[in-house]
Amino acid sequence: MERSSESPSPAERQFGPIAAAYAASPIHASGPDLAALIDAAGLFGHERVLDLGCGAGHTALAAAPRAAAVTAVDVTPEMLETAARLAAERGITNITFRRADASDLPFPDDSFDVVTSRYSAHHFADPARAVAEAARVLRPGGRLLLADTVAPDRPALDTFFNAAELLRDGSHVRNWRIAEWMGFMAAVGFEPALRSEWTIDLDGPSWVARSQTPPDMVAALRALFRAATPEARAAFAIREGGDWGWRIPAALIRGILP
Repeated sequence: MERSSESPSPAERQFGPIAAAYAASPIHASGPDLAALIDAAGLFGHERVLDLGCGAGHTALAAAPRAAAVTAVDVTPEMLETAARLAAERGITNITFRRADASDLPFPDDSFDVVTSRYSAHHFADPARAVAEAARVLRPGGRLLLADTVAPDRPALDTFFNAAELLRDGSHVRNWRIAEWMGFMAAVGFEPALRSEWTIDLDGPSWVARSQTPPDMVAALRALFRAATPEARAAFAIREGGDWGWRIPAALIRGILP
């Protein structure tokens, strides 16, 4: 795939070297939330689907057998290459992979029936603009399906969650609250609805290994966990010791254009 001569973004620097790890990650490759997203998309075989921040391509691959065509975009060339390889290995031929930023989509208005984004929106530099771009490229009646980790409503827990995520991954921007995502959608004409909520249990060593978190950042992350308040320990089911880790919230939100 063609590579840009521009300086790489934080997301490109972070995810370029670790694309293969995300291809194999069970959280990203499968799980009931992926099936729930595809079900909520309402695909009947004739739709054109756009997948934002496709990563290793798992959502695009799941949508392809139930859609007419899928376009998968990401800012990281290595992720696109990994996704294209997985599609070829599975014999899926109705996916087009293209390098693009979710906040500046290179597609005409009214180009798609469904837009999806799964576990990528917390990396969007301008989420409100990305949602507006999704609305622009969707046809009337189009659907936006957004699944991502989400911040709790309580400010202290929100701060703790985002601090931990940033220590683990320097390209992290923000885990937004459900109400914030629904506000972004409503502001550009979507009729948003919360479809489901769940938690993701993360094994600490595997979690930081997947993102190749530097040792000093892992040490800072574990120190943050040790200093967690009783409220944070309970909210995130924080574990210490050799099997350290935590449990984080996620949600699926669907927006429909009138």
